[in-house]
Amino acid sequence: MIQEKRMGAFMLKNIPKILSPDLLKILCEMGHGDELVIADGNFPAESCGQRVVRADGHGGAKMLEAVLSVIPLDTYAKENFVLMQVVAGDNVRPTIWEEYKKIAAAKDPNVRAGFEERFAFYERAKRPMPSSQRGKKRSMQILF
Repeated sequence: MIQEKRMGAFMLKNIPKILSPDLLKILCEMGHGDELVIADGNFPAESCGQRVVRADGHGGAKMLEAVLSVIPLDTYAKENFVLMQVVAGDNVRPTIWEEYKKIAAAKDPNVRAGFEERFAFYERAKRPMPSSQRGKKRSMQILF
């Protein structure tokens, strides 16, 4: 690892501290068609994700904001911001969804939101892509 320090500043500036070196490396390697899952602690990341980066103690909103501050949403994807649907019969609408949508719209004008059925979301998450799993239990997964 090369680290250069000049006048008290490191080479990279304005990188949110919530983004670990491992996650930054993955984000740098992503291109068109690649997707990232930001999931809560209940998501089966180890059985779904090919590459899992834990971000324990960080909320999904902060992680989403940090990620979207360094990479754009895919301009070629039909839906580039996908939330996991509530299971049929569950009488709940996650309040965090609106916060996620506001963050995404503020960070990227190219947001095209969609929903994916729970098990289809799990299958989609099994594609070779990274997952960032947070230890917090506030529910709802995002894939973009």
